[in-house]
Formats: sequence, structure tokens, C-alpha cells
Amino acid sequence: MSNIHPYVGRANTRVDGPLKVSGLAKYSAEFGAEDLAYAAAVPSAVAKGRITALDVSAALAAPGVIEVLSHKNRIDFPEDDEPFKNDMVAVPGSPFRPFRDDKIHYAGQAIALVVADTHENARYAATLVKATYDVETPNVDVATSANYYDPPEKRDGIPPPPDPRGDAKGAFDRAPIKVESDYRVVAEHHNPMELQATTVIWEGDGRLLVHNKTQGVVNPKNYICSVFGLDEDKVRFFSPYVGGAFGMALRPHYDVFLAVMASLKLERSVRLVLTRAQMFTMGWRPDCLQTLSLGAETSGKLTSITHHAIQATSMFEDYQEPIVNWSGLLYDCDNVSLKYELGKVDTSTPSDMRAPGATTGVFALECAMDELSYAAGVDPIELRLLNYSDHDQNDDKPFSSKELKAAYEQGAERFGWSKRSFEPRSMKEGHELIGYGMATGCWEAMTMPHKARATLTADGKLEVACATADIGTGTYTILAQIGADALGVDIAEVTSKVGDTSLPMAPVEGGSWAAASAGSAVKLACEALKEELLKHARGLDNSPLANASLDLVTFSNGRIALKADLAKAVSVADVLKSAGVEKLDGEAGYAPDEEFTKKYAGYTHGACFVEVRVDEELGVIRLVRIVSAIAAGKILNPLTARSQILGGVVMGCGMALHEETKWDKTLGRVMNANLGEYHVPAHADIPEVDVIFVDEEDGSNPLGIKGLGEIGIVGAAAAVANAVFHATGKRVRELPITIDKLL
Repeated sequence: MSNIHPYVGRANTRVDGPLKVSGLAKYSAEFGAEDLAYAAAVPSAVAKGRITALDVSAALAAPGVIEVLSHKNRIDFPEDDEPFKNDMVAVPGSPFRPFRDDKIHYAGQAIALVVADTHENARYAATLVKATYDVETPNVDVATSANYYDPPEKRDGIPPPPDPRGDAKGAFDRAPIKVESDYRVVAEHHNPMELQATTVIWEGDGRLLVHNKTQGVVNPKNYICSVFGLDEDKVRFFSPYVGGAFGMALRPHYDVFLAVMASLKLERSVRLVLTRAQMFTMGWRPDCLQTLSLGAETSGKLTSITHHAIQATSMFEDYQEPIVNWSGLLYDCDNVSLKYELGKVDTSTPSDMRAPGATTGVFALECAMDELSYAAGVDPIELRLLNYSDHDQNDDKPFSSKELKAAYEQGAERFGWSKRSFEPRSMKEGHELIGYGMATGCWEAMTMPHKARATLTADGKLEVACATADIGTGTYTILAQIGADALGVDIAEVTSKVGDTSLPMAPVEGGSWAAASAGSAVKLACEALKEELLKHARGLDNSPLANASLDLVTFSNGRIALKADLAKAVSVADVLKSAGVEKLDGEAGYAPDEEFTKKYAGYTHGACFVEVRVDEELGVIRLVRIVSAIAAGKILNPLTARSQILGGVVMGCGMALHEETKWDKTLGRVMNANLGEYHVPAHADIPEVDVIFVDEEDGSNPLGIKGLGEIGIVGAAAAVANAVFHATGKRVRELPITIDKLL
């Protein structure tokens, strides 16, 4: 295929699809090794206290057991915090260290590790470990946390709330229309299909090949080498496929720590797979209390915004998200006061979960804006257009691009918003009340430094490689598309490689920056490869390209030709033969343009429209239609892009109507640590989701693209909540919206 018909911008099925549907794609718990041992973690039965006795004798005597590790016989590791902060996603505080001592920080904390000859023997023996505790009373409810505080150290990469502008309180007091409400988003857990798992292959001489479920292989490798003092040249992390993560696999978890510890201790290969219940002992979207106050003129024009949030964090770390910042940039307002605080609870440290901060904060803001629309008697879309922001007032910068107005217009037209009557409970069919709701979405359009390599062989096959991760988003496919276009080859001849620390450097895959960052690095690597190819092509005897520069030639169908005269060309095979090599490489690094980011604010935007039907007598909510209109720069692949928005919207619906981590407030334990009682949306819960991509040009990176992983979820829960209010006239401000809250 030639560059006349490029791949970028066209729908292309996933290049990794055949491996996944055939079961040949290998995940971290599926890599084997000779003499592989199996481990099982023993969870604490209490949420707070100390271990006073630990009896492992029965476990050691069980069939096939090799060793039982705990704080009593672990290998040495540093006592100070710094080695454990060699983590790209570390947060302020003292990182958790499994088996550090006898102290229990949260329910389910690993207190021992049983290693046996089979998975079944390890799991059985783990039930034989007996512990007694000196128990303290835990608190797992942020609403009753002992105190709230402004974290003294801010989390790296997470902007704190901007300084107040204007006089928010005074403007609110003077406003003829006031809306002030409290909102709560309870804790959620990620629950990806793939369990957290690590397989450590002992290769002798201190060499480790580690298969770990992670959103970036470089991060756990750096962490493991740091905490165990390992030679980086002897450790390789490999994670080609990830069965969902949504942010929970950004930081190294205790599975990789304990599996590596066991491998080093025993000098043999070890696998540790956590159970579904144990997945509830790590990373979660924090419980958050919010108060939002809006003051407005009678027209609905905002004169004051005050947003205060309190989110839960662990006793040992200060996890933080930019929850309130969105209220300072999404709408035009001269008087704004934003503040967040933390409340410590006896749980593990929360972690980033799809659009961290925005998912929570924009829910409250968009519900408050819906409340304002009724108070002012203004259509919800018209209210947002009246308060439309042309630049980021938080940082006083223009947006690099913003086609949110087009998203409102196209989404409303597709949805049929004009058919909506204004008054709540005014639309009905049979025994069901009908509600139309909408909300705005916003997420950062970020890029991060990445490196990449492109390799072309004499038979015309291209390999593009970067250590980034593909967590199910379609990274393999879009990198192949970019490479195919750059070198003018059929996509079937392109192989993408990711998820390996032997490949060019990449940070974690998160924040929706992978496509723009890794994609730009691959594009630049391909440009470097083309330069190398052309250099050799110029040196051929009687070369028709002797004086040609890169901008004057085209690469297509295994040939390099002059754009002005395609007959004047040389074959790539001849170029490599003349150079005396079987292949040529091009390597390059991408970094964000600092001058551009200083000048412009980069965000994706979206508008979500939802129709619900609510049984008037039973209070059962049924989603009927969803339209999500997205403005996110150039779309690399409409097929994989739609999947990203679809996944985000489904998670937003889960947040609105289903998902809730329920703690026993006496015992401090999660009561619904399974997929039978922790409800995630099933197929029957979700209607057809109509995704619209609005045309938008952006110059923030070489590809002109913005990430899509997060924007689909932001605003989705608020759109559902606003639709429920329109249907029923009852405003539910605590998610999830369940039948008991409507009746």
C-alpha cells in the first residue's frame, strides 16, 4: 500500500487481535519455566494492629511446600524510604513495604508467603498459616476521619489547586441565584479481568526475567533493582499484554515485590498470582466528599465558583488527585476559590483510576451546573454556552485547540436534545418516567518523553519498537499504522514491539499520553530511518536520487522515488545490499515542546448525552441511549478510538449506577470483594453508545493527536445523574444512584 492511501486516520482492526482471540497472547501468569515454584500470599485477618504470633508449622508440613516467608525470615531490604520511592508514580509519604515488620496497616495486608511445588498446594498451605494479633480499632470512612489537612508535600505531576482569583465568597453572597450542594463519590475498585500477577524466571548468576502485570515495564524494574540492590543489567521486565488495568498497575504492587523476594531467597523461578479478593487490598478510586457553590446572575452567567473536596488516603502516604482544578478552567468565571484536603483512613493507599480527579470533580461540577440550569430556568446546553471559556483561567493560557462547541452541537443533534421538555417528570411513557441529561467532559492532553526504534529489513518488513505498554487500548495497532505510513509499506509487513525493558525507554502508560508520545517517538524514529536509507540510496552508482533531499522523495512499495518523477527510484533491497547490511535502524526520542506547553493549555473535551427510563413505582433505572461527542485532535484509528470512548462511558455508567466498594466500618474489611457482589455493568445494562469524533486540529505534537483513554468517562456519570433528575425530579448527590435513594 502506498502513501496515497495512508493508514493513519482510517479504521484498522487490531494487529494483535488474532493472538488474543486465539488465546496465544501470553499474559504475566502464563509464562513457564523449568522447576517453577508457585506462591500464595496470606492476608491479614484484621485491619489495624500488630502480629503477636505467627505459626507457620502446619503450612511447612503441608504437601509440596518449599518455604514460608514472613517478616521473620525475609531477605534484607533498606529501612529508609528513598529506595522505595524509585517509582515513577510514587506519592508523598512512606511507601508500603511488605514484611517490613509486624505492624498491620490495612485488612488483607500480606503477612506471609507460602511457596510450593504447585499452585493448589500453595493455596491450601496458605490457609494453614495462623496468626494472632493485638487489634486496634480501624477507621475506613473518610467522613469520620480524625482530621482533614492540606498535604504539606504535593504529589509530583499533579498540579495543586490554583490560587483564588477575585472574591468568590463576596460574589456568592451578592448573587441573585445561588446553588450550594454536597456530593459524594464512594470508593471504587478497578477490577480488570486479568489478576495482578508476577512470574519471575531465575536464569542463574543473579539474572532475572520478570513477567509482571504492569502499565510500564521500566517502572517496576527500576523499583525492584532499587529496593533489592540488583544489577540493572541482570534484570529484564517483559509484559507484552495486559488484561486491563485502568491505573491500578501504574505503581509496583506487592505481588512483584514478594515474587522477586522469593526468587532471590530460593534461587529458583517463582510465580505469584493474587486472588480476586486480594485485588481489593490494593489501589482504588478514593472516597471523596465535595461541596460546590455556584453564584450566578439571573441570566445564569456565573459570578462565583467555590469547590472544596476531601478525599481519603492511607495512614502512610498522601495520595492526591486534581479533583477541584477543573472547576477553575471549564467555565468562564472571575471569582473562583478551589481547595482540597485529605483524610487518613486505615486502608491501602488509593491509586489512579481512569481520569483520576476529573472523574470525581467534574461529576460534582456538572451536577451543580445542572442544578443551576433549573434555578435560572436556562437549558443545560445554553447555560454552558453562556459560560463558555475561551482560555484556561487557571494558568491564564489559551487552549491549543478547543472544539467543545461543535461537540455540544453535534452531540445534541444526534441525540435529539431539542425534543426534551424542560420540567422534571414532564416526559413519560407507560409506567416509565423519561429523562434526558447531559454533561461536559474535560481531560488533560499530555505527552511524555519516549524513545523508539524503527528497523527495516531487505525483504521490506518493518519493526517499530518502544518500551511503552499496550493495556488493551490498541497501541500495537496505532504504532503499526504510523510505521506503515512513514515507510510506505503494507501494515501486514509491520511488527510492533512494546512492553520490554530491552526496548527503547518509555515511562508508564497512563494519563492518556501513550498514543501521542510513543506515536510521536515512532514517527521520529521512522524519519531517522528514512534519512539513513536515503543517505545510502544517494551513494548508489548512477543513483537517480544522488542530489535528492528527504522532502523531495517518497517511500512506497519497497521503493524510494522522486516525488516529481516516480519512475526515478531505487529499491530498498538494492540500498541495503549496497550498504552490505541485512537491515537498517533508525532511533529517535520525543519530548514535549516546552515552548508550546508554556504558551498553550492542552485539553480534550467532550459532551455526553444520556436518556434514562425510570419505573415510577419500583425506582428501577434503565439506560436507553447514550451519545458521546469527543474533540480530541486527529483520530489515528476510528475503530480503536471508539472502543476507548465506549469503555470510558461504560465505566462512567458503572460509577453512576453500580459500583461501590463497601467497607465493614467495624472490622475495616471490604465486604463485597468479589465480582458477584461488587457490581460492574453487564451487557444488558448498557445500550448502544453512539460516539462522534469532532474535527479538531492541534499542534501540540508531531501527529496532532490527543489521548482518548480518559475523556470518555469524564462527565458520563454526571450525565446519567442529571438524566435521572430530569426523569424523577429527585436529585441524588451520592453515587451510585440505587433504588433505595430514589424511593
